[in-house]
Amino acid sequence: MTPSDLPPAVRDLLALHLTPGLGPVRIAALIEHFGSAGAVLRGTMSKFQDVTGIGSGLSSKLAQDLPNIDVQTEIDRASRAGARILALGTPDYPPGLVHIPAAPPILYALGGLTARDERGVAMVGTRNPNAYGKRVAKQLAEGLARAGITVVSGLARGIDGIAHRAALDAGGRTVAVLGSGLSRMYPPEHAALAEAIAKAGAVVSECFMEEGPSKGSFPARNRIISGLSRVVVIVQAPRESGALITATHAAEQGRTVLVVPGPIDDDAQSGCLHLLRQGGILCRGVEDILEELDGVLGRAVAPAQRNLFDAVAPAPTAPAGPPPGLDAVQMRVWDFLADGARSVDEVARHVAMAIQASGGVLMMMEMNRAVRRLPGNRYERV
Repeated sequence: MTPSDLPPAVRDLLALHLTPGLGPVRIAALIEHFGSAGAVLRGTMSKFQDVTGIGSGLSSKLAQDLPNIDVQTEIDRASRAGARILALGTPDYPPGLVHIPAAPPILYALGGLTARDERGVAMVGTRNPNAYGKRVAKQLAEGLARAGITVVSGLARGIDGIAHRAALDAGGRTVAVLGSGLSRMYPPEHAALAEAIAKAGAVVSECFMEEGPSKGSFPARNRIISGLSRVVVIVQAPRESGALITATHAAEQGRTVLVVPGPIDDDAQSGCLHLLRQGGILCRGVEDILEELDGVLGRAVAPAQRNLFDAVAPAPTAPAGPPPGLDAVQMRVWDFLADGARSVDEVARHVAMAIQASGGVLMMMEMNRAVRRLPGNRYERV
């Protein structure tokens, strides 16, 4: 919806979004407690303290700040930039983001998101790709664009920018997710690229219109990149790359992660090789991506076919005991799933591992047909 058309409920949600100290998780907790964003704005310090995650210090600050939030100035900024404001719970909000953890309550968008974008594929990787990474990113993005698939990335230098440009050059759609406000395009040398993307797709951000880039905004935007996609492709990434954060979000959201391989002695590929060892799916070309995407979409249409193995053969009868070859950690997971499906979070707590590590264990077990993934990023025994 255009900024000038915002209904009162969306203006109230925007006010919470603009409030210092509040993020998606706290906003969701406040709305759940009070019943609506408008009721939160009318809250008092004593009532704020009753909300989980809102301590006395923040309660006092909220009581002081909420009456003074300048919503109209933000609306005017969005209007001048030609940006739309998309609110969680409204029809024009991207469906892929509705159920992800910490769904952004407000998104700003230049251009337009369409139903076609719901078949998006994210392509992410290092900001400093070598010739191999550049070549593969270009080939994959061009192939996806020609197949009618929207390419999603983060407008960053390196793999992101290459993927966006290649999709545009091939006449396709692409969506860029920023780690800064739409009025503070970053990196600045990609301003013209962002303008071209907005004409052939969309540029989106959860950051305030004039919010600059920050160390924390980029990891946060990665969950939106994966959330807007059905499949995430890691093209080239060292171990410390932010692309691995995107892979973690993708695993938490139940997205399929494909990984482009590379030389074992190339540091630029070390993160990709790590993901492959953790159970990421090998990507040998655009055909692999399209095959996985078809499988994902097939599961969405026919829930009974819950993974690629189900798509080609009837579900096997549950074995009397655990499948062969499980290591000690995988056996603990197998035993934990005896009573039914569990989420990645529950598995991680049970085996006392980080979510990323437990997600890798489950992916490996899925590849070995010991478990299958269900909607909502839950797993059950095969």
